[in-house]
Amino acid sequence: MYQVIARKYRPQTFDDVLNQDHIKTTLRNAIEQKRIAHGYIFSGQRGTGKTTTARILARCLNCVQGPTDRPCGVCASCKEIAAGGSPDVIEIDAASNRGINEMRELRENVRYRPSRDRYKIFIIDEAHQITNEAFNALLKTIEEPPEWVVFVLCTTESHKIPATIASRCQHFSFRSVDFNDLIGRMRQICAEEGIDADEEALSVIAQSGEGSVRDSLSALDQAIACCGNRLDAAAVRSLLGAFGIDAMAQVTRALAAQDGAAMLAMVDELERNGGSPQHFARELSRYLRNLLVARIAGADSRLIAASAAERTQIADIAGRFTEEDLTRYLQLSLDLFRDLQASLQPRFHLEIGLLKLVQAGRLVAIEEALAALPSGTAAAPVPLKTSPAPAPAPPKPTVASAPRPAIPVTPPPTSDEDWRERLRAAMVQSGMQFSADAIGQSDVAVVNNEVVITTAKSFALDLGREEIATALKQMGLASQKFRVVFGELKSTPAAPAAAAKPESGHDELMGRALAHPEVKKFRETFGGEVRAVRNLKEPWNE
Repeated sequence: MYQVIARKYRPQTFDDVLNQDHIKTTLRNAIEQKRIAHGYIFSGQRGTGKTTTARILARCLNCVQGPTDRPCGVCASCKEIAAGGSPDVIEIDAASNRGINEMRELRENVRYRPSRDRYKIFIIDEAHQITNEAFNALLKTIEEPPEWVVFVLCTTESHKIPATIASRCQHFSFRSVDFNDLIGRMRQICAEEGIDADEEALSVIAQSGEGSVRDSLSALDQAIACCGNRLDAAAVRSLLGAFGIDAMAQVTRALAAQDGAAMLAMVDELERNGGSPQHFARELSRYLRNLLVARIAGADSRLIAASAAERTQIADIAGRFTEEDLTRYLQLSLDLFRDLQASLQPRFHLEIGLLKLVQAGRLVAIEEALAALPSGTAAAPVPLKTSPAPAPAPPKPTVASAPRPAIPVTPPPTSDEDWRERLRAAMVQSGMQFSADAIGQSDVAVVNNEVVITTAKSFALDLGREEIATALKQMGLASQKFRVVFGELKSTPAAPAAAAKPESGHDELMGRALAHPEVKKFRETFGGEVRAVRNLKEPWNE
């Protein structure tokens, strides 16, 4: 019967396990020094060798020549453990045996000595799925087991193991397998199987595994079944639904050309070919991440999982974008991938996500925008959005009633100076102190029954239509017409009394700040008013 590659080439000794040197060295030393723990936790992502290492540890402990870090592989114990049929090495799938009854049964089994071997070893897969009640039932047994028992808990989610259990075990964290080591392992297997595979085809398979040996070998098995004895990169990529660097380069070309139409055309082609928008977004995120890493650390960085030919292309493409642009693109692509997971319209989400990438490429840093402005350029004041005047309420029917006492009406101001002072007082009463200060430093005149306020552009935010309308309403003149004009003042009004002269040190600091050329350019461009200046080297006191 055919045996899949992942099982056929499963490591049988510590030397066969890829990477994980920190774990292999510790376990070997522990075996040599006879310092065997009664409980271990092996954690890490799928397919990195957790259960395989647990079986190798069991062979090392129960080999007839053991305990040894190099089991013979020919004794009955070694052969039975490798085949999964040893009576003294019990493997439990916690995904289907997670309850308290199963743990009670295990606890009873622990009491009996091994039937033949030196140790009775319990390997518990997916240990994080055991219920809290079941863990509690197992707690005392894991803390003080008989001398012939060793527990090995394998899990992909170590944070779900209760602290009471974890504190009684030695914890080993398995790392994802290095990309080049994974390709080397597959090249070795292909040579033994008589398979001709080019470097790019193996690179595609290794990328699909994402650091998991088992996933990569399963993909290799699938590729051999599809392509036969000759693995071609294009055929493997089509089989696994992967997108080549040439397909991803179409995205960067569209970004460089700011071509939204090209982005929409790519989505249409993906849809016609039956591609997955989620998978496309995932591959795009990985591709942009590699571009960013190449831009920062160089294309030769070991952080990039790619073949030599792909690294050359990545380096060339990464050089066309800034680090800031690539960071922005990567963040947007990750947001797109997240949104696609629950989208009912994945095509629309993908289209809008790619168009956002194009639009993000048009953004310019504010420093560059300011530097590009000619000296002395001032931005025109932006008119404030105003709400239409409310329609007059329909007249109510006249109802005979007793006469009401007359309500005294405040007479309107009689002079320009009176208008300014009354507006200023109304703003103070309404809590608009900044607006009151601004009106105090502006010219106010009445022209054809319309109040005309002439002020500096720096007061544009403080003297908006809403602020002035509120002040007029406070004065009982809600229907009074008015307008604001930005220009030179006829006279320089006295500063408001509330604005006391600042301290000499603060005055000097304010003067230096206002004299700075960048501050001048900013105020000329965007307007505004500098109300406070703080020395960043001094503590801030509100």
